[in-house]
Amino acid sequence: METVFDLRDVSYTYLRRFEALKGVTMAVQAGEQVAILGANGSGKSTLLAILNALSYPTSGEFYAFGTLVKEEIFDTLEDNEFNRSFRKKVGFLFQNPDIQLFSSTVFDEIAFGPLQLDLPPDEVQKRTEEVIAMLGIENLQDRAPHMLSGGEKKKVCIASILSTNPDVLLLDEPTGGLDPRSQIWLIELIQDLAKCGKTIITATHDLDIVEQISTRAIVVGEDHTIKLDSDCASVMGNLDLLMAANLIHRHIHRHGKLLHEHLHAHTQEHDHVHGPSVV
Repeated sequence: METVFDLRDVSYTYLRRFEALKGVTMAVQAGEQVAILGANGSGKSTLLAILNALSYPTSGEFYAFGTLVKEEIFDTLEDNEFNRSFRKKVGFLFQNPDIQLFSSTVFDEIAFGPLQLDLPPDEVQKRTEEVIAMLGIENLQDRAPHMLSGGEKKKVCIASILSTNPDVLLLDEPTGGLDPRSQIWLIELIQDLAKCGKTIITATHDLDIVEQISTRAIVVGEDHTIKLDSDCASVMGNLDLLMAANLIHRHIHRHGKLLHEHLHAHTQEHDHVHGPSVV
């Protein structure tokens, strides 16, 4: 099985003094579905940015598809085969859709990626139409992306990634800002893509979706180090670890003379973690 990503003792520091990642060692195999779990500010988005070659390790080594990734490979005006291959294989979903959208219409947004692959015009048209139909957004194709709702924008961003048919999907807080129906739609889409053999790496602090979209989970602590890398069931069952990583917290409230203590996840909806409550 091909090793897609391999990080060896990778650290990253902003402005040479703000530590975002520290000594991260991990590898991802082709076809894996991995959740990167961590509280806000833990470094999980920075980790995704490194995997997408948007940021580069301050120290340590990062290999993608067996090649050592260096800044000069991507930050150069010269065309090179690895750069083209990498951008074709890897698709990135930003946490904020507005960062990703720039075209005048949804159709043009989705067609942009295939156009960069130098595909014939009829193939670009075909891919774009197929992705629009697959995601059921035909009613949006002539609209301006910046005029859409948050959930619609996220669908368009996903469509713009899928139109290039990448092997690897990097998703940064994909359910953030979505209503319950859109969250279910996205979870089912991720499950379908996994069945097709896509490698999917999702950074999230929404514990409710982890076991639905991943088989492996990596917990990044607030000290920016990896605390646990294991199967999802083992990670989700380790409540002490999840509390230490600030992914869940104890919530105490009173019913008459009785004090009840529950474990809560840090999600927008403040949902309960599936596990025993303490009374």
